[in-house]
Amino acid sequence: MSEVCGGDRRFPEALGAVARTGFDYDDGRGIDFEPYDAFESAGETTDWLRSWTGNEELDGDAFRIFGQDGSGGLAALWCVREGQPLDAQPVVFLSSEGERGVIAGSLSDFLWVLADGVGPMEVVLFGALEGEGRANAGLTALAERYATTPRRPAREIVAEAAAEFPGFSDAVDALCR
Repeated sequence: MSEVCGGDRRFPEALGAVARTGFDYDDGRGIDFEPYDAFESAGETTDWLRSWTGNEELDGDAFRIFGQDGSGGLAALWCVREGQPLDAQPVVFLSSEGERGVIAGSLSDFLWVLADGVGPMEVVLFGALEGEGRANAGLTALAERYATTPRRPAREIVAEAAAEFPGFSDAVDALCR
């Protein structure tokens, strides 16, 4: 997992808007997501990745962490698309217990997943099944403003991302000691 984002740590405007949005967990019926208003620092990302994988040789350059769930699982942009800007990188989730997965193929698609009422943790732990989420008018308006991809159901977006990046879990496994 090499660094392909060229050290870019500029927080996308769309993620800033997500950070200003309130997320209601609603006793398990909402989205368990706490967005940040800036990327976690490079040093904190490296410390986390080393701890999560047990591999002290790693740096965190391949990830831009932008939020977490209530248990400490992290949502991040995964810098894997050479020469592409941050908002074109896939969104991934790495849980505090080791589960992980690709949520969306881009930040734009991630906004549509949120609009469908499904968060990163819910996708990885429970899947993005039709009817599982509760559409959110505020997040839909946010996606309509910032998304550059067409609206699709969360389950379709997640399936497309999983098909495009089938080796994500294996790549993470290869980092672990």
